[in-house]
Amino acid sequence: MRTTNPTLKAFRSSSGVYGESMTLQGTVNKAGILILLAIASGSFTWSLFRSGGEAMPWALLGLVGGLVLALVTIFRPQVSPYTAPIYAVCEGLILGTISAMSAKAYPGIAFQAMFLTFGTLVGMLMAYKTGLIRATEKVKLMVISATAGIALLYLATIILSFFHIRMPYLHDSSPIGIGISVVIVAVAAMNLVLDFGFIEEGIEYGAPKYMEWYGGFSLLVTLVWLYLEILNLLRKLRSR
Repeated sequence: MRTTNPTLKAFRSSSGVYGESMTLQGTVNKAGILILLAIASGSFTWSLFRSGGEAMPWALLGLVGGLVLALVTIFRPQVSPYTAPIYAVCEGLILGTISAMSAKAYPGIAFQAMFLTFGTLVGMLMAYKTGLIRATEKVKLMVISATAGIALLYLATIILSFFHIRMPYLHDSSPIGIGISVVIVAVAAMNLVLDFGFIEEGIEYGAPKYMEWYGGFSLLVTLVWLYLEILNLLRKLRSR
């Protein structure tokens, strides 16, 4: 099968060079390990915050470390077996702190967000496996464009905040603000389809074994984003 997709060409050129190839079971195992690591480190900062300890320094460490490790992993997938687990721990440190802070204001909200996140994961996986949603080139273009637009929106919000300018509707609990959050959650959920497609293509084209860790890393990045957006949406709904 011929392809013009540079990612798939990379899969093909790497197959057989690094020995064992990427498998579905291996990728699922690696993704599970990363999720468990994030939950474990998140439980640490959650408990620390709830007991009155200083969780924020750990969250800042996770933020900086996670950003650096994410960039290294994206540009050097070969090191993902080493960087992805540490990245998962860093993300957990952030999520545990944010979740504990949210739960203090809105009891039970963190567990609701977690259940909804994993429920969305299962639902999107079922939709993907049954062919209801496929990672076609058109779908990829739409999701990537929407994701880039959201990233630019958040970047503009950060820049404007330095000048004490607040982006209207993005963080409030008005109907428009809630609608924006629903759209962002939907886009984050659709990114799971891209992750499924990436993993499926990697297996099909015989990607090297280390790409199992990269596939798990990619899935974790999306789940973290989805969780945070669902948490934000629930906060808006609870504050009304």
